[in-house]
Amino acid sequence: MTAIIIEDEALAARELESILKKLAPEIEIVARQDSVRGSVQWLKENQVDLIFSDVHLGDGRSFDIFGQVEIKAPVIFITAYDEYALQAFKSQGIDYILKPFDEEEILRALEKVRNWFAKEKKAPRTVRFQERFLVQIGTKIKSVPVAEVAYFMADGKYLMLYTHEGGGYILDQTMAALEERLDPQIFFRINRKFIVGFSAIKEMIRYSNNRIKIGLSPLPPENIEAIVSADRIREFRDWLNR
Repeated sequence: MTAIIIEDEALAARELESILKKLAPEIEIVARQDSVRGSVQWLKENQVDLIFSDVHLGDGRSFDIFGQVEIKAPVIFITAYDEYALQAFKSQGIDYILKPFDEEEILRALEKVRNWFAKEKKAPRTVRFQERFLVQIGTKIKSVPVAEVAYFMADGKYLMLYTHEGGGYILDQTMAALEERLDPQIFFRINRKFIVGFSAIKEMIRYSNNRIKIGLSPLPPENIEAIVSADRIREFRDWLNR
């Protein structure tokens, strides 16, 4: 189970992480954020199973985060006061814990988390795919809707997103993780280097060893060839015929 701690007091964040390692070693803290702005940006690009969030942050209240980002993960709120309990439960909160931390209180909150996930497993689930990508251009951040994406290409140690307009942007994730978050009706991984969008395919040409060469628009940099791997040909044809 992955989790993020949103807390502007570094000492409190470290203490909570230490307690969680002791009480729930199955929880992996994958990130820590200390502001509303940073948390919004991170949660737009990443997903976690559980969120621990202080109510008061340096640039506002954490409720502002959940008003800007659609969150499916349960939230355990952290506060020095219990006056925010009602608002916490209205903001995807399943419990709140008070400072200073009490291990028994945290154990009870974790039990609620386990019960929440047990119920989720029994309920029918609707799969949601990524709808937009946050990319950085110098010091600016831009949101690219998935409808504008032509294809993705691994370029050395980088993963690049290319739009129909020809823009190229670096993504901070792996090809495997990206593939899981894309709608398979729209995107297909043709080889280790490319994930292509259906709308970016302009032509297909027979290639050696019964493979297929794809003409993409826009053209990949340096005219890099997009060739469907031999072991993906049958699946690729099925994808085209959907």
